[in-house]
Amino acid sequence: MARFQVSAIVIITILGILSSTSQSVRFDLQSGHTKCISEDIRSNSMTVGKYSIVNPHDGQPLPESHKLTARVTSSYGNSYHYADHVESGQFAFTAAEEGDYMACFWAADHKPQVTLTVDFDWKSGVAAKDWTNVAKKGSIDVMELELKKLHDTVVSIQEEMYFLREREEQMQELNRSTNSRMGWFSFLSLVLCLSVAGLQVFHLKTFFEKKKLI
Repeated sequence: MARFQVSAIVIITILGILSSTSQSVRFDLQSGHTKCISEDIRSNSMTVGKYSIVNPHDGQPLPESHKLTARVTSSYGNSYHYADHVESGQFAFTAAEEGDYMACFWAADHKPQVTLTVDFDWKSGVAAKDWTNVAKKGSIDVMELELKKLHDTVVSIQEEMYFLREREEQMQELNRSTNSRMGWFSFLSLVLCLSVAGLQVFHLKTFFEKKKLI
């Protein structure tokens, strides 16, 4: 029984990790260019992100050329974060819209061209919650914290299942609509081909009759 409970917790934890979204990347950004990273976020889902330029010379301040502009927008074009000429920054919001959110970074043009290395960490869903602060504010022990994590993970999985089911119904409706349209298109194509063939036969018959070949 104990082994079954442990296995169940492990499975739920793994599913929770899969249901949450987390991106931690390091990329190079050349001056005068833009780099964008997208994230599919469900509505009412919390998301947090932080970014910073990696210092090429440890122990020394960043060069003045090492600045960037960051903007986070939804698929509808609404802006959720904007920072201009900064070395680092962070954002946190609850998605009001469902779809792909885009985080774009731009570095001002310099002569000669410089390359910025950027660390970017983006989390959404359960992974976006600050469990350390939850534990401190709630004064709960380790076991209670783990149970709360599992509870939120299960809720997140359930919401994801409802979301996938809704997407599946939309895809099925799209398939039915597409099949219906393809059926009508095939029927009209057949009617058009038969009409053209009939006109060709009539034209040839008329032509041969005029030439007195038949």
